[in-house]
Amino acid sequence: MEIKAHFDHLNINVTDLERSIEFYRKALGFKPVGEVEGPEGAFKLVYLGDDEQCFRLELTWLAEHPQPYDLGENESHLCVRVPGDYEAVRAYHKEMGCVCFENEAMGLYFIEDPDGYWIEILPLKA
Repeated sequence: MEIKAHFDHLNINVTDLERSIEFYRKALGFKPVGEVEGPEGAFKLVYLGDDEQCFRLELTWLAEHPQPYDLGENESHLCVRVPGDYEAVRAYHKEMGCVCFENEAMGLYFIEDPDGYWIEILPLKA
């Protein structure tokens, strides 16, 4: 049997849903495209997208988990490609104060979201 799966979404847990939604909107242009609320407000899921692709970033907020999440060594990460002037985008992210690592030799950098997740930023065309 050959299976041809398609990417759907990646989930991350966040401590402040509104802060995270605003960060992803401002830093990457992602906006809410769906949500699910748990019974009695126990949890809330907000799906972020870009209106062009099927892939979604799922933000999960848990009412009974206000403390920061332990991300371990944070070796896993989301990677996005940005169109347009890559250096202007990098300058914008630096202005936002969210650039956490740069590797100029490899032509990439990372931004960090409010909960400490790293997002690799690459130009649309490699």
